[in-house]
Amino acid sequence: MELEYHVLLIACCLGLTHIACASFAFKRQVGHAYTIGPRDDALTPIGLAGRLQRAQTNFFETFPIFLALIFMLAQLQEFDQLSQWGSMIYLIGRLMFLPLYAFGVVLYRTLAWKIATTGIALMVISIFV
Repeated sequence: MELEYHVLLIACCLGLTHIACASFAFKRQVGHAYTIGPRDDALTPIGLAGRLQRAQTNFFETFPIFLALIFMLAQLQEFDQLSQWGSMIYLIGRLMFLPLYAFGVVLYRTLAWKIATTGIALMVISIFV
């Protein structure tokens, strides 16, 4: 199996981790009764739960682009060193992003996002080269 598919699988697991972390943090904030109920009152996550929710939203803004690039590279049969590096850099950036955002580390969180975005850019370049 191509390296990019392994990275995609790990990124999918990271997406599930985002969902679980945000969900459990929100449940801790509002309590079990609210999370299993109809949620008629729109409560907003704050603190750690809010940061994890925003990190999840941020992940799911870039993940579809990453996924589309993997599929495009597969369709074109153009996996190469640039696409491998791009996918790994994307994953490394996204793995760093979650804990940095959760703990409110501002500067390095932005750096992690830029690293992940650089990985996406490398994959785009790989398609055109």
